[in-house]
Amino acid sequence: MFRVSGLTFSFGEKPLYEKVNFVVGEGQKIGLVGPNGSGKSTLLNILIGREEGYNGKIETRGSISLVPQEVKYDADMLASETVREYIDREMKFEGYELHKLFAGLELDTELGANPNKLSGGQKTKLALARALLSRSDTLLLDEPTNFMDKAGKKWVMHFLSEYQGTVIVISHDLELMDKAIDKVLAINPVTKTIDEYKGNYTQFLRLKKEKEELVKRQILIKQKHITRMEKGLSKMKRLTSGKGVRRRVQQQRRIEKEKLELPALPLDVRKIKMSLPEPSKVGEIPIRTFGLSKSYGDLEVLTNLDFTIIRGERIALIGPNGSGKSTFIKILMGIVEPDAGEVVINPQSKIGYYSQEFETFDFRKRVIDAFVEDTHRDEGFARSFLGRYMFMGDKVFQRIESLSGGEKTRLSIAMLTAKDNNLLILDEPTTYLDVLSQRIILETLKEYGGTMIIVSHTQEFMAELAPQKALLFPEGKMVYWDTDLLDRIIEV
Repeated sequence: MFRVSGLTFSFGEKPLYEKVNFVVGEGQKIGLVGPNGSGKSTLLNILIGREEGYNGKIETRGSISLVPQEVKYDADMLASETVREYIDREMKFEGYELHKLFAGLELDTELGANPNKLSGGQKTKLALARALLSRSDTLLLDEPTNFMDKAGKKWVMHFLSEYQGTVIVISHDLELMDKAIDKVLAINPVTKTIDEYKGNYTQFLRLKKEKEELVKRQILIKQKHITRMEKGLSKMKRLTSGKGVRRRVQQQRRIEKEKLELPALPLDVRKIKMSLPEPSKVGEIPIRTFGLSKSYGDLEVLTNLDFTIIRGERIALIGPNGSGKSTFIKILMGIVEPDAGEVVINPQSKIGYYSQEFETFDFRKRVIDAFVEDTHRDEGFARSFLGRYMFMGDKVFQRIESLSGGEKTRLSIAMLTAKDNNLLILDEPTTYLDVLSQRIILETLKEYGGTMIIVSHTQEFMAELAPQKALLFPEGKMVYWDTDLLDRIIEV
């Protein structure tokens, strides 16, 4: 349970919330929503006590656990050498209890495995397992289905429907937000307030639209009234007596007061302006592999994998969490060394890479410096181009480590689209993004004429992108993509 009174918090000079009040009751399932960078993750950190420097009062009851958005940077996970150490440091549970929980999560790993070697989806499942074992009264979940396969998402939704405690969840998964929540807290970046709506996400969208339409009507009525007052003031200019001057001043003050009392306009829907340049020429085979094999300890991830992509093809990598998709991509990019085999890249290939874990970023750098260094463009171009991805004003001078997950995604995509690539390798490119941004990326990729290798667990996204082929993991088998195959592959 939470009772928040008068919460005010700023990030640097940017205010996120001003005198916010809300209550979360016992057993409620809350969806926390707002644009990328509006302070959703920050609010969860404030509620659990990891973020200080706020004004106001926060009352809590019972124990609280947080599953953060970017689990790979969780200090406890980084400090753990084994899965057992991370999820059950005090050895409270028997091995069979933990394996039973792992089976429910379809988490195919051993207690002695290094958690930092797991895939993004597996790390999220581990963090969830740890939170569940804590038996907390309240769970704070920041994008709990990110990087997850269908089985993982299904398990999370089932768990939330059965869980008796309080939950506050941030998610861009519309199905989860419709099925798992009964109230929405919406951060309003214009008013710096948090608005409450009863119902699930679809009901929230309807109520929010109705509220915005009402505000717009109120503004229109007020503006018409102010216009009439200003016309009256204009006629008063002919009054030159002392009494007439006083009337003019009083009217001017009334007009200024009316303008100050105008309701804040609803936030305009801001969207990224994404485009991809025409791909430059490349040979018939941009990239291929021969006999790739890779193991982590006793876990064999890739076995003698031969892979070829033809110029202009789109190939989807399909498989459950931990089956080797991201490892395969990292080997293609030279980030991970294979145990055996080789990667052959055409000299004309210009690769644009999007990583789900942002490992190519130097998090200490400012946004504009990272962009200039990566794209070899000047600051003038950088500021203009970054503006298309909603990095406005002083936002370009923020350090990358301070950005939200959605903002990091937008920066990575901005860097990718500013360069002349002819082969895109995309590992979960829509993670952390709002629905509108996901749609813009999808439409842009559908029009792209270059070569593409892509991983995504978003079913609708993959269905519309319609790649020509799919590489199935862990089998390493290439198949042609068609509508019949789509249904079977999505169930993987």
